[in-house]
Amino acid sequence: MKRYRLLIICLVMLVAVALGSWQRASQAQPFVEKVETRCGWFSNPTPANASLYDSQREWIISVQGGYQAEGDWPDIPEKEWVITNASYGYGCACMRVTVNQDQSKVIKIFSSTARPLSACRRDRALKKWGFK
Repeated sequence: MKRYRLLIICLVMLVAVALGSWQRASQAQPFVEKVETRCGWFSNPTPANASLYDSQREWIISVQGGYQAEGDWPDIPEKEWVITNASYGYGCACMRVTVNQDQSKVIKIFSSTARPLSACRRDRALKKWGFK
């Protein structure tokens, strides 16, 4: 009888540990939304720092020494790039991305396309960011 009691106690403990591990693993997964297209000012002011400023908010793409979204940044032609610091600056772009809404971060860049500066300059919703 003692053997069965010990076996049952061990099984209950094993199930409890397994459920706890599963629950922690499911909570650790970041909340990622569907792929969406976001257009606005792509800013790369200093090495490894980049954001996309659209009509809603700033979306963090990269932080030097820290966070980095997956995928390639837009390849903006020199004539459409405004230099503000050595070769760093900003331009206008559209990006197909997944984002974390809660943290305002781009999770993954699926594609990115440069746009003429005039496209962002004409967009009234982007004027609040102060890019010219």
